[in-house]
Amino acid sequence: MTDKNQGQGLQLRSLVTEAGELQLSLARVDIPTPGADEILVRVEGSPINPSDLGLLLGPADLSTLSVTGAGEDVVVSANIPSQFARAISPRIGLSLPVGNEGAGVVVDAGADSKGLVGKTVAISGGAMYSQYRVAKAIEALLVHDDATPRDAASCFVNPLTALGMIGTMRMEGHTALVNTAAASNLGQMLVRTCLKDGVDLVSIVRKPDQVALLKGLGARHVVDSSASGFMDDLIAALTETGATIAFDAIGGGKLAAQILAGMEAVAVRKGGAFGPYGSTIFKQVYIYGGLDTGPTELLRAFGMKWGLAGWLLPYFMEKVGPAEVGKLRQRVADELKTTFASRYTAEISLLEALQPEVIAAYHGKTTGEKYLINPNKGL
Repeated sequence: MTDKNQGQGLQLRSLVTEAGELQLSLARVDIPTPGADEILVRVEGSPINPSDLGLLLGPADLSTLSVTGAGEDVVVSANIPSQFARAISPRIGLSLPVGNEGAGVVVDAGADSKGLVGKTVAISGGAMYSQYRVAKAIEALLVHDDATPRDAASCFVNPLTALGMIGTMRMEGHTALVNTAAASNLGQMLVRTCLKDGVDLVSIVRKPDQVALLKGLGARHVVDSSASGFMDDLIAALTETGATIAFDAIGGGKLAAQILAGMEAVAVRKGGAFGPYGSTIFKQVYIYGGLDTGPTELLRAFGMKWGLAGWLLPYFMEKVGPAEVGKLRQRVADELKTTFASRYTAEISLLEALQPEVIAAYHGKTTGEKYLINPNKGL
């Protein structure tokens, strides 16, 4: 890379063909010169979040993976089952860059932002699985001098989601919350955030060892959905915390209904107003993930005062406005190595991200495992 930003860099792309095939490849793209209010970042860390996998791999059948070419010319292909044809039709023929967030070092800047050259920043907005990324300087998060791009790579999605959940809880008048798939990196971060902020949290996990993991972080209320006494344990935790809002990463199946039913049981036991339509306590579950892609099953044993809706971080940010988002971003920068620290299973290059065995590993979405792409590793 010269001082004039001449040359090209590699970028990971995902394409759906007319034949119903997913193709992953590396594209060479020009490295632009930043405008007056822009910076050019050499990306050195970008996580693979569940939200990235939807664009990267979509509904492809990974058992059909095949590889052609080698090195920077490698193409990985997989068939997309016919039942998903309608869902993926808007993507046909579009070679899309991937990666929601990441961090790196500013290597060039426009006239208004020269002071950022050499600084480590976090940025978001897509196309982060790229060696170089231009961004508006005002949208970048300048981290403290002792933070590396690896430290800052996950500054946005998980930290702001954790803060957004707590913010939503407070805005809607609730005093405690429930989170599912809670042994994930996000779930662990939410435990730390709630402990720091004095917020009661019920963490629902799916394995006994995950209970021990979260309790080791200081979590007080952890319940295992695979246990035979799950509902009793859940109701006990809801009784202690008074949680009436939940954030569900599972999506499909009965868990959302079970949480609502548990909240209703607690409301009735506590002697709140009760009538032919159930308790008068409002109960809310927000679905923010789809680990179970099956239908959401509502076994309606929770009265009529309840809500089930979707929740996404961008919508929360729109609601609270730029000033509040700025405060949350600064908090993330200040607590980057403590409350909002992220841990990674492996750091992989763009080429390694296209190896079938590596794809199988990060697509597995194993709880507590997170992969970091360093687009400049080995290149």
